[in-house]
Amino acid sequence: MVTGKRILAQRLRVPVVALLLSAAAIAPALAREGVEVGERSGFADLVPAQELEQTAKAQYLQILNTAAEQRALGPPDNAQVRRLRAIAQKIIPFTFEWNERASQWKWEVNLVGSNQINAFCMPGGKIVFYTGIIKTLALTDDEVAMVMGHEIAHALREHARERVGKSTITSGAARLGGALLSGWLGIPSSVMDIAAQQGANLLTLKFGREDESEADLVGMELAARAGFDPRAGVSLWQKMSAANKGAPPQWLSTHPSGNTRIAEIEANLPKVMPLYERARQANAAQAPANKAP
Repeated sequence: MVTGKRILAQRLRVPVVALLLSAAAIAPALAREGVEVGERSGFADLVPAQELEQTAKAQYLQILNTAAEQRALGPPDNAQVRRLRAIAQKIIPFTFEWNERASQWKWEVNLVGSNQINAFCMPGGKIVFYTGIIKTLALTDDEVAMVMGHEIAHALREHARERVGKSTITSGAARLGGALLSGWLGIPSSVMDIAAQQGANLLTLKFGREDESEADLVGMELAARAGFDPRAGVSLWQKMSAANKGAPPQWLSTHPSGNTRIAEIEANLPKVMPLYERARQANAAQAPANKAP
């Protein structure tokens, strides 16, 4: 005898199975490929993004003006400037997923002649490389992409905005502009006192280990999606460690290195290598078309 409960179960069996199959089919589409990082910090919301980006732009222009006055700013036809901008052009389209404001940023990439082993990306997409990091480390394109991706990731994840937001709680009011920056570059402080008081210098702002780890992973994914070999992250940090003999480079002073960091990159390579392989194959397929008359 078939009970009412059994009849109900038989009636429900097909729809339930169908729902389970549908969910299984949808899950891969919803699953995100790439690295996994946490949510953006709520401290960033304490500082208006537009205000911080305007401050970054003013500081960036001052850096470029100072470099130009010292004849240290790379001209547009400089081979390394062209190289950096070409790499950035490949990476930037993949930034929008990480920060919707990135599609509105006025991206800039410049090269400053200096022995500093340093590079940065300020809020709003303002990128600077120093010749020292390229020449001293003899960076390949893949390694440049890893450095650039790392620095861009700081801007996308709004680590500077987060740090400034935290400073409003811990230290109250202080200058957002650049007392530290003006002292470092020899610029009158009045030039750098742009926005209201927050206490962060965007160029010398130090990020925590969690921020650095996040930037490593997001930067590695950006580079991979753009067709650059993410395994270059390992060789990059090996070169950094070698350059760290004696006085640490400026880039390392805020970017802790070591075997732990390399191990984390290696552990996440399986998540980004498929992205790199697809991008590499796509680039290879487009190459003949680009050469056609």
